[in-house]
Amino acid sequence: MHDQPRTAPGPQTSQKRRLSGPALSALYLVICLLPLLLALGRSVANLDAWEKAAAALGMVALVAMAIQFVTSGRFEAVSGKLGIDKIMAFHKIAASWVLIALLLHPLAYILPTLLDDPARGAERLIAYLTLPHYRTGVVSLAALLTLVISSMLRNRLPVRYEMWRAVHVALGLVAVGGGLHHAMTTGRFSAMGPVYGLWWTIGLAVTTVMTLLYGWRWAMLHQQPWQLASVTKLADRMWELDIQPVQGKRALGYDAGQFVWMTEGGRRFPLFDHPFSIADSPERPGLSLIVKEAGDFTSAIGTLEPGTAIGIDGPYGKFTLAEHSGDSILLLAGGVGIAPIMGLLRDLAARRDPRPVRLAYAAGVATNFACLSEIEAARQVLDLRVMLISEEGAEGWAGEVGRLTHDRLRELLDGLDPRRTLALICGPGPMVSALSDNLLDLGLPINKVIYERFDYAGGASRQDRQRARRFLLIGAGLAAVVGGFALFS
Repeated sequence: MHDQPRTAPGPQTSQKRRLSGPALSALYLVICLLPLLLALGRSVANLDAWEKAAAALGMVALVAMAIQFVTSGRFEAVSGKLGIDKIMAFHKIAASWVLIALLLHPLAYILPTLLDDPARGAERLIAYLTLPHYRTGVVSLAALLTLVISSMLRNRLPVRYEMWRAVHVALGLVAVGGGLHHAMTTGRFSAMGPVYGLWWTIGLAVTTVMTLLYGWRWAMLHQQPWQLASVTKLADRMWELDIQPVQGKRALGYDAGQFVWMTEGGRRFPLFDHPFSIADSPERPGLSLIVKEAGDFTSAIGTLEPGTAIGIDGPYGKFTLAEHSGDSILLLAGGVGIAPIMGLLRDLAARRDPRPVRLAYAAGVATNFACLSEIEAARQVLDLRVMLISEEGAEGWAGEVGRLTHDRLRELLDGLDPRRTLALICGPGPMVSALSDNLLDLGLPINKVIYERFDYAGGASRQDRQRARRFLLIGAGLAAVVGGFALFS
């Protein structure tokens, strides 16, 4: 499939201007706190500190809930500098503090009464949950609670991914729509003032986001069609799709290692798309996707007929050499994690990159390895060393047996300066976490250990924990401002 002539080595796709992580954090805080800033000038009936805290919790959480629609990894301007792993980690953590804030919202109103007279406090809480005046707020909270719980249990629920995703979007819209109506009709600071205008603005913004995601992108999937050129079996339940733009349509500009959202046939609608890493170099026309049968959609991937219309939305992600620098390159793949790694390797070979490249590829059994002949051929044009590791031994298997351990990583790094080595890892969650920590122990700087995973099972890596602490600081900052608003406004 990859015997087409390639152009001479050249620079990769130019990087887009995107907001940095700190800039995104600052922008997030400002937007979330905007209703409190606007409420400072409002004249309302005397409220005690608990009532102000309750109102502030509701307002801040409502804005943060609306922002969740653009932290889903589908907007490159938001996720480009962070990468899909970071943006999805933030999306999950932010959902947790939004839920906590909205659960505390009615409780803060009744807490003084509850402490003074428990029976009367319980009556107030029941009134908040049952009176028609507050019904849309209760619906919003119920939708958000259902959304968060169903997300935590997604892999255990007996529903197709696409159905779960549709319900996820619907619940999100109900939660935001109900919350906006509740704020505008019952909010202490929202009556016909700047805060009231903010809620209309947020409603318009969410509508615009949904129109872009499911209207404009639907149109683009049909106006810029692609076509399946071939489907090739690479290994057990693993296939490579060669996808080409329809004649006369523009090719996709991307960097090796990025991913796209793909749909096929008559199902070219964003709700039915699935993310796949590009296993190709931009030096070659079209693009390749390496896909493993692992779910409802991918179980039939090998039966797609050449000529099938394909919808491509992308590219996304920063799992690329264009985004990171290093004097030497360490590529680590587990299972179908070989897809973006092959994209990087193919691009390095196409451009005849002079840097030392070390590749470790792990699979459950020897029959699950893909692209071995192409990996071997890459030695002819690259300073490449390869380590193949099968968890189980087999007759005739000459590679390593077991797992990609700390000692094997040290062997791969032999002769390289860890401080100037860039590592890119893709594979199952537990493997990625373990490899990331081991590489830090071996001297690689944390900003040179880049990874993406295709599941989030297993423990968190040291990078994950550091990232979570930073995200929690954002939540703590919001909580501190809410407390200040309650005490000093």
